[in-house]
Amino acid sequence: MDAVRLILTSRRALAGSGEVREILTEVWQAQALAQAIGSRLAVSGPPELRGEALGLTELAGRGCGVLDAPELDPGDLRAAQLTELDDARQALLSLGGLLGEVGIALVGIASGADDEGTYWQCMEAIDAADEARDRVREMLRKLADRDQVVPER
Repeated sequence: MDAVRLILTSRRALAGSGEVREILTEVWQAQALAQAIGSRLAVSGPPELRGEALGLTELAGRGCGVLDAPELDPGDLRAAQLTELDDARQALLSLGGLLGEVGIALVGIASGADDEGTYWQCMEAIDAADEARDRVREMLRKLADRDQVVPER
């Protein structure tokens, strides 16, 4: 499935989740999807994005690692459904929005956390999502710079 469609599916699922457990599952799904997109861009994306894409992969992996992995059926893992990444710019724009929403959702959970473990888990996941979003912004900047370069004749 196309990256943009998967991101939109994740955004809707995150917005529609209500219980803390559901929200954390969707946050984990979003981080796993960001990791998959970063990996795809690092391997076969535009050359100028490959370093930042590798960084995105690592940061999103850290975001997954600080959260308890949800119990999902293999078919429910959105990152595993990624088959196409045709428009890197659109995918990155959408992914940046999703990562921002992830941060907001995590702030909501952290502010209402009853235990210190959940609070710190959310804080670390917020940090990972924020840094991943910074990588996405940098990749978008590099794409914009590339498009502004006038080819020499």
